[in-house]
Amino acid sequence: METSNLKTAELRKYLGIGHVIPALPLALNEDGTWNQRHQRALLRYYFDAGAGGLAVAVHSTQFEIREPQHALFEPILRFAEEEVQALRESRGREFCLIAGICGRTEQAVQEAKLAARLGYSAGLLSLGAWKGDCIEDLVALCREVARHIPLVGFYLQPAVGGRLLPYEFWRSFAEIENVVAVKVAPFNRYQTIDVVRAILDSGRGDVAIYTGNDDNIILDLLTPWTFAGRRLHISGGLLGQFGVWTERAVALLNEIKTARTADTISTDWLARNTALTDANAAIFDAAHSYHGCLSGIHEVLRRQGLMASVRCLSSAESLSPGQAEEITRVSQSYPWLVDDTFVSERLDGWLNS
Repeated sequence: METSNLKTAELRKYLGIGHVIPALPLALNEDGTWNQRHQRALLRYYFDAGAGGLAVAVHSTQFEIREPQHALFEPILRFAEEEVQALRESRGREFCLIAGICGRTEQAVQEAKLAARLGYSAGLLSLGAWKGDCIEDLVALCREVARHIPLVGFYLQPAVGGRLLPYEFWRSFAEIENVVAVKVAPFNRYQTIDVVRAILDSGRGDVAIYTGNDDNIILDLLTPWTFAGRRLHISGGLLGQFGVWTERAVALLNEIKTARTADTISTDWLARNTALTDANAAIFDAAHSYHGCLSGIHEVLRRQGLMASVRCLSSAESLSPGQAEEITRVSQSYPWLVDDTFVSERLDGWLNS
């Protein structure tokens, strides 16, 4: 097995504490070329905002980075690792890097080996390329990838390329020794319960669960998930939504951790959950079946000066009609979600030092 930045036992403990883990956007110039200056600024932003880690080469980084005409998969993994290592040394704290892994077995294994060799702590495995395969074949893939890097499972909603993954899959998945966490993002309460119940039923107290359910972030994190006398909290969030307004997301998670310890939970959290879902709907373009989700993230970061353009590698990706106005609306409606002041005070240093 390849080595990674955090040893597996340390990684389990670290993820179990619960962190904000953004999905890294790809910074491009208006002509579609990679903008390393703004990419570096983004990495510094997430680190200084208090995020506990970063997911690289995932959907927000754009799957097209793997295509030969772009050939950015290894460069972006290497760039992020080198910059984060420098930040670890200069800032004096830990930070977990998780690499997105996808494809059929040969591709997935090669991506896992590369990520481990570059120093990534874990791999987030997408099963989008396995839509017609049986559960046994999916579990076999997961076992093979886990031989090369600690594994984070991923339940992606079918609407954006995922597939249905029943309780039986997750119960078998939990038996893989090198599994360290699961990201639940089916945007479906029934399917989320399948994952949580499977992990609890397995007896694996060392597998952290992270929410990717952008439509219910706060309630996912507040809920005491209890089945058959066993109980857990979803540890943190691994989200595209946490790629914007990250300093506020970190503060929010810390508030939630405190609220979990109280005998009663204020109903104000219900209103805040709805507000965050409304904001996510604007940024991720839920009104147009998520067509502008990447561009929406870019637009927020562009307005703050953290990106130079909303450009994506695919010409099909763009803001939808009215989406920019919706982003303005939610930014003004929920100022407690927005970290513009935090960013503006530090932007020059992130871009120019």
